[in-house]
Amino acid sequence: MAIAEALSFICPRTIEHPLQSVTVAAFALSAIYIILNEFIRASVRIPGFKGPRGLPLIGNLAQIRKNAAEQYRIWSKTYGPVYQIQLGNIPVLVVNSAAAAKVLFGHNAQALSSRPEFYTFHKIVSNTAGTTIGTSPYSESLKRRRKGAASALNRPSVDSYVSHLDIESKAFVAELYKYGNGGKTPVDPMAMIQRLSLSLALTLNWGVRVASQEEELFDEITEVEEEISKFRSTTGNLQDYIPLLRLNPFNASSQKAKKMRNRRDRYLGSLNRDLDDRMKKGIHKPCIQANVILDKEAKLSPEELTSISLTMLSGGLDTATTLVAWSIGLLAQRPDIQDKAAKAILEMYSEEQPLCDAADDQKCPYIVALVRECLRYYTVLRLALPRTSIRDVTYNGKVIPKGTVFFLNSWACNMDPEVWSDPEEFRPERWFEQPDAPMFTYGMGYRMCAGSLLANRELYLVFIRTLNSFRIEPTAEKVEWHPVKGNSDPTSLVAIPKKYKVKFVPKNESVLVNALG
Repeated sequence: MAIAEALSFICPRTIEHPLQSVTVAAFALSAIYIILNEFIRASVRIPGFKGPRGLPLIGNLAQIRKNAAEQYRIWSKTYGPVYQIQLGNIPVLVVNSAAAAKVLFGHNAQALSSRPEFYTFHKIVSNTAGTTIGTSPYSESLKRRRKGAASALNRPSVDSYVSHLDIESKAFVAELYKYGNGGKTPVDPMAMIQRLSLSLALTLNWGVRVASQEEELFDEITEVEEEISKFRSTTGNLQDYIPLLRLNPFNASSQKAKKMRNRRDRYLGSLNRDLDDRMKKGIHKPCIQANVILDKEAKLSPEELTSISLTMLSGGLDTATTLVAWSIGLLAQRPDIQDKAAKAILEMYSEEQPLCDAADDQKCPYIVALVRECLRYYTVLRLALPRTSIRDVTYNGKVIPKGTVFFLNSWACNMDPEVWSDPEEFRPERWFEQPDAPMFTYGMGYRMCAGSLLANRELYLVFIRTLNSFRIEPTAEKVEWHPVKGNSDPTSLVAIPKKYKVKFVPKNESVLVNALG
């Protein structure tokens, strides 16, 4: 009876005021949806863990769009080292201390061995060529790919790449000299660093070099890989957490993702076809891709081979490139560190050897400490790629259910005051004082970066050769080398420094020119 009376009241007014009625209905439905969604958000929170509640529908997304890792570190002072946030309706446990990371990612390495799948990166960018090893969910295929990559990146294999490291780091020094006009012209080193990392990745994986940053292939790959890196961001793609946004037919994010995917498919296809052709003719050079193809026991599919290739390509262009860019900016502002490095290098090499021995396997302690401090202070992947638990995990007596998403805040762990008394200071000497202190830049546990040995070897040789060849001098323009304030894109997965220029002044120009040949 009451319903009939309500309808008799509503219907005439709906006919008399249709626009007003539609507006009221839309508002009412939206309010009901938001209220119901709040009940859903509350029901999926992980019992026993505190954390900021966030806003309806979007959760904490608005609060962590920029410099997410730093915001998570700030929240840890209120909510403790392990707390939960919600990105949309998805609860995420954020781990912000070295001790908590050791328990969760070290003691539960197998339980936290998978990755969550995100709409933009996994469903759009990666639906043709597949994902890298680092971004793939746990599976038997992943185990095969990890095994193949591990054999290509273990210590004996890295030792066999010394000739490639020699060529590319020498070419890097030559470009700094050439484009810097012998120290007379300030230069942005980013293109030189990118060419170094890209050429090394292409040489190791396909047996081809990028000899110059002026090659067309250099521009194409660096541009596309930089854009694709943004799609891996855990905070930069709102449609990953708010499904309603995916319904927009004019979605610029999805359109751009498809465009970058198609461009990447083209150069990957070209590189693979070129290698196949050289292998058929018997003129290929030994490389990871060819070695895996010829390994009858590996049994990897073409898709799995592509995954390894993507891993080598993106890994080099992300971590090593960005770390060197940050470090050069800092060194230009810290002549005291350059002086200490120069003194340490001269204990092993004379001034007549600007290009230190490529076979030197990190024997200069100060340069090793400098590389480690740069890796700590400039944690380029501030948030390690997210994990998903494949079974229940217990932490401090609380059961964390299977399928929970975890963020390892590598930045916060590297800046942990429980590990370091002065984490905000850039001080290479700390690694002499605490040589066994933990480092979180390459991640932790089962899914930590498989290429860390190669990256460390590459960084060491680049640092020692650059610092023995040049004095890095600043320009009148101030360079912001603080790891948070100097971040050019606070929404990106990878922390990239703002653009800057410095001078690379040869310490002994005639000797350097002679060494470069």
